Amino acid sequence: MQTNFLVIGSGISGLNFALHAAKKGKVILITKKKLIDSNTNFAQGGIAAVLDKTDDVEKHIKDTVTAGDHHNDKKAVRFMIENSAEAIYRLIDLGVAFEKDKNKLKLAKEGGHNKRRIAYVGDYTGQEIERILIKRVKEHLNIQILENCFALKLITHKKTCYGAQIIRRNKVDNVFADQTILATGGIGQIYSNTTNPAIATGDGIAMAIKAGCKTKDMEFIQFHPTALAKRTTPRFLISETVRGEGAKLLNSKGERFMKNRHKLKDLAPRSIVAKEIYKELESGPVYLDISHKDRKFLKKRFPKIYAKLRSYKIDMARDPIPVTPAAHYLCGGVKTDLSGRTKIKNLFAFGEVTRTGVHGANRLASNSLLEALVFSNQIIKKLKPSKKLKIITIDRPRLSPKNSKETKLAKKLHKEIQKLMWKYAGIVRNRKLIKKEGIPALKKIIQELSKITSTNQTIAETSNMANTGLLILKTASKRRRTLGCHFVR
Repeated sequence: MQTNFLVIGSGISGLNFALHAAKKGKVILITKKKLIDSNTNFAQGGIAAVLDKTDDVEKHIKDTVTAGDHHNDKKAVRFMIENSAEAIYRLIDLGVAFEKDKNKLKLAKEGGHNKRRIAYVGDYTGQEIERILIKRVKEHLNIQILENCFALKLITHKKTCYGAQIIRRNKVDNVFADQTILATGGIGQIYSNTTNPAIATGDGIAMAIKAGCKTKDMEFIQFHPTALAKRTTPRFLISETVRGEGAKLLNSKGERFMKNRHKLKDLAPRSIVAKEIYKELESGPVYLDISHKDRKFLKKRFPKIYAKLRSYKIDMARDPIPVTPAAHYLCGGVKTDLSGRTKIKNLFAFGEVTRTGVHGANRLASNSLLEALVFSNQIIKKLKPSKKLKIITIDRPRLSPKNSKETKLAKKLHKEIQKLMWKYAGIVRNRKLIKKEGIPALKKIIQELSKITSTNQTIAETSNMANTGLLILKTASKRRRTLGCHFVR
């Protein structure tokens, strides 16, 4: 297959880029499962932007840098926030119906923000944005969509990318492109507790590393403080906007423990709240309580959360909600410039797979969808499809059956990786143990995987998880002091 633009991933950044790129040439968009299967679809809160007269760019920058523990790239932060309102208005033009009051956008508040600046749609903002973008992508004649299609590796030669090798319909195919775009999302599934869907296995980062890209800040994994403390896969997220609307965190004694831990109390940055909940869980369960709010308000403001909790026989208008931290977002990733360029020619990256520098050591709530939109909005101005596409020779690996011994081994190692990463690179880390136990254990898993001579999606995902996990452990072992969401014991 040949195209001008190959987009790998169907979250907000991949879909948004595809719509822009389709104005300049042919686009092939591939996604692991269905188009809607992405982290974007799980985003409940909203998108932060400077949208009110009482707010300004400098205030949003300050909150972003404070949450990021001043490890942010200030130029990237300013670039993102100065373009934040434009990103919201683009979504409105595409058809996203953000909540309004008398024709004015309603704005929510979340942890780390000193102003109400989050545009939202109920408690399913990501799902609604995804729905609208998918609708627009399907309408465009220049975009070809390949679902249930797994990107196996990037096709590169002499530091130039020519496309990707994929598994589709149980066959290995090559897709050649003028420009290839990684929009593969995060790495949450390398942890045993995560809010991320099953597709988030770090594929984009693993492929980029093998191609020769640089990564940065991989140790900064954000753990969302309030996932539902029920054994669901993935963990169900209780949006930060619940605290923004007045929910309080309580320990097993019924005490508001955040009152004396941070000046913003229950709305402190995620890294702080996650660490404090982690501490409290050693003594007993932790709860999120918003039962003082009117039932009618809760059902309207949080329809998905309300319904989900009722399925667990939890009435949020009456009962405190048991919560626990879970792996949620990768603040680092593939290093890019403000145009999404990587070290490899003709290879670009957007969204959670990247390290643009906007998040620093800890992401500010609702800046993730904003980053994905702003950066994928800008790049198209610099892209030019070539008149002649270069095709290079590349070997095709042997596929392993889904029920093979190799596949069963990969599934077993998949679970071992998740337990290992939660133990050694979880909320609180011990550098000595990472070096002495964590890294050697993961290297042993990688060695076992290297003996498998065939491949399929399960085997490749497990390998990607292992290699991405090793990178996280190595960077975590080198950072000596607590910074952002990297807590050293």
